[in-house]
Amino acid sequence: MSQAYSNPKREDDPYSLPNVEVFYVEAEDIRMDDGDSITEPGWYWWPCLPGCLPDGDPIGPFSSEAEVIADAQDGVDDE
Repeated sequence: MSQAYSNPKREDDPYSLPNVEVFYVEAEDIRMDDGDSITEPGWYWWPCLPGCLPDGDPIGPFSSEAEVIADAQDGVDDE
């Protein structure tokens, strides 16, 4: 697992934390605590601050970590 910023402009802010967790799922049908499951292997992301539980469902799968980060940062230029 790795952390990323949904807004890369915040990376240099010493008071900002990464708010996206990126991870790879190898096995199929991973069960999560809420009863949902991830049924396809691949790269995923979800909103999540370090040390906290995720703030949403996993988004994916994607074929690379770069695609995941691009999706998590989609629309930042519109802000």
